[in-house]
This record gives sequence, structure tokens and C-alpha cells, in this order.
Amino acid sequence: MKGRVQEAVDKLKETPVAATIREVADVTENAPIINIVNSLLEQAVKDKASDIHVEPEEDKLRVRFRVDGVLREVITFPKATQAAILSRIKIMADMDIAEKRVPQDGRIKITQNKREIDIRVSTLPTILGEKIVMRILDKEAMNITLQDLNFTEKNMELYANMMHSAYGMILVTGPTGSGKSTTLYSTLMEINSITKNIITVEDPVEYRIPGVNQISINNKAGLTFASVLRTILRQDPNIIMVGEIRDKETAEIAINAALTGHLVFSTLHTNDAAGAVTRLLDMGVEPFLIVSALRGVVAQRLVRRICKECKKPYTPGPHTDERIYLGVKDDEPLTLYQGEGCPSCNYSGYRGRMAIHEVMPIFPEMKALIMRNATSKELFDMARTRGARSIKEDGIAKVLAGETTIVRNLRVSYGGGEDE
Repeated sequence: MKGRVQEAVDKLKETPVAATIREVADVTENAPIINIVNSLLEQAVKDKASDIHVEPEEDKLRVRFRVDGVLREVITFPKATQAAILSRIKIMADMDIAEKRVPQDGRIKITQNKREIDIRVSTLPTILGEKIVMRILDKEAMNITLQDLNFTEKNMELYANMMHSAYGMILVTGPTGSGKSTTLYSTLMEINSITKNIITVEDPVEYRIPGVNQISINNKAGLTFASVLRTILRQDPNIIMVGEIRDKETAEIAINAALTGHLVFSTLHTNDAAGAVTRLLDMGVEPFLIVSALRGVVAQRLVRRICKECKKPYTPGPHTDERIYLGVKDDEPLTLYQGEGCPSCNYSGYRGRMAIHEVMPIFPEMKALIMRNATSKELFDMARTRGARSIKEDGIAKVLAGETTIVRNLRVSYGGGEDE
């Protein structure tokens, strides 16, 4: 990419930085600037980046890609090219290039190798100029099925029982970027049929699902989660997906929908599965409503996969930290894996990410605990009696299976965030 981009930069540097809006518009239609922006988008899609960050600095314009959850610098441009590059992106996203004082949102659609790709664009004014972040939404990514989500056999059994319920509420929890939406989309595609009326409320709609009625929130127009949910209930739905429960009003409407014969899926920001119950209680939802509606909770994180191209086995010796962490005795055989680093993984030893899960169905025995405001630990200890296991334990199982490493599992199990 750098060869093509460098040629375009050299040509662009011969053009004075535009001083007026009209001159900026003229510059952004020149071949050099078009080539620069197009090359960035093409390379990002090729590298399977989830985001492109275009960031003004004192003496340059820096571009970074987020690949497998990790930001890495791709290229820097001379400061003189900043106005033209940023304006070209804003024009492609149908934004106002004259407005640089307030944030803007837009969308770009491109076709690469016969694939349609949506790019969500967000601008943010900084003291050095506008920072632009582009979220790449590759429609092919939604060909992911539940079988591709790395559920262990037991977790898949627990989750399948939940999602095939006739009614009730199922929550998927985790921090931003933990794959909650992917899990929900895959679930809807799994249970979608001509006999079911499925309606989703999202902010925004990221991927289109054939046969599903999807609604995008518009807070400025008064189209909120709560207001849309009330209307949805008059649309004879079988299954409802709420992008996120953010407040008591939305939570109570979703729960009432679950109690009146609908299957409701939604997300919450909590660190573990049992924490979802505590979060609902903190919002002010009555315990008897939670007990009546909630069918189960899935908590998840994303960890980096060991690169398949440079994956090598090794055997930890006795009295090592690996054996202590995994609970494997010194006299028991143990083979682990790690990536040595190669061009395929950019010499990191990792390529791609996978989910680790914590699946907690709500059993009758747990309802009494919820009614008396039991702690998260008490709730999950009860769930263990039916086969549930923690995110840490699920991660350990995948370390032993040679899919990830102890270091990556430790980062998400104890750090509470995503793997970077």
C-alpha cells in the first residue's frame, strides 16, 4: 500500500493546502487524494481491520488500524495533506466539510472483490484538527453461525435451552467490543423462520438480517428504545431484540414484553453473568419481575487466537506458573502452544480472536436467592450445580485445547476488559 500512497502524497504535496471550502473541495476531487483514501480503505478491508483511526498530530497525520482488537500504526502523512484527506473522507460520508467545530456522523458504502462493505464514520474536533474514526462493517462477517462462536459443548447445551424458550428474557453481557452483537445476530439467524415475527431495536443497525424487521434508534427524533418498544408490542412480535438496556424504563418494558409471551434478547454492560441480576436491581427493577422474566445470562470476552501458521507446542516443566494456574500436577502430561511470530500474524504470534463464555441459566432454585438479594457469588455458585463455569474456567479449557495462551486468558479474566 505504501508505494501507491507515497506516489499520491508526492503529487499532493505539489498542490498548496486549500484555504477556502471551495478550494478544499477541488483538491479532494484530485486523483492523488482519491487514491490515498481509497488505498487506506482497501488495505483496511484486506487486513480485516475493524476500525480506521485518522488522527491529526502536531507535525503529521497518523493512520492506525485496529486488527484483532489491537491498534497499530499503518502510515503517517505530511501535515500539509491533512485538510485534503479529512475533507475527502467527509465528502465520501456525505458530511458537511465546512463544519469542523462539532462532531458529525456519516456512512460510506464501498464494494471490494464483489463484497458490499458499510463504513460508519465519526468525526471529533480536537485542538489539532478533526479526528476521524471509521468502523468497518463487513456483511460477510455476519455469515458467522452459533457453531462458529466457540461455545463449549456444555455451554452450547445451556444456551440452546435458553434461546429455544417460548418466552422470557435472555441477556448477553460484557464490555464494549466483546462480541455481544455478533452473538445476538447469530442467535437470531439460528432461530429465524417464516413462522416467526422478529423485530429488533438497535443503535444503530449494524448488519442487515434477511426476514427480520430492524429499527434504528433516533434520539433526536424521539425514537428511543423505550418508545419503540411500546410500539413493537402492538406489532404482534414473537421475538424482540433490544440492542441495549440502558435504564429502568427500557428494562421494565422489555421485562413486561417477556412476561406477556415474547422472547426478548438484549445486552447489558456487566463483568460477569451473575452481575446482570445485580445491575437490574440497581436500576430499580423489582426482584419479582426479574425472577418471572429472566431465563438466563451469557457473559463473554474476546481473547486472541494463536496464529495457525507459526503455532508451536511446548511442555512446561515442574513447579511452573503454567501448571499452578491450570491446576495440572507435575506428574501429569501437559502440552501448551504459542505462536513464534511470522509475517501472517505481523510477528505477534496471534491472528484472529475467539470468545470465551460464562453461561448462567436461571433455575427454579436460583429464584429464591434473587428474591432475597443474594450476592453474585451466591447466584453463580448455585448455577455451578447445573454445569455452569466461569469465564476464567472456559478460558482455561481453551488454553488446554491449544487455541489461546495463558497470558491472553489472564488479561481478560482478571483485567475485566478486552484482549489487546
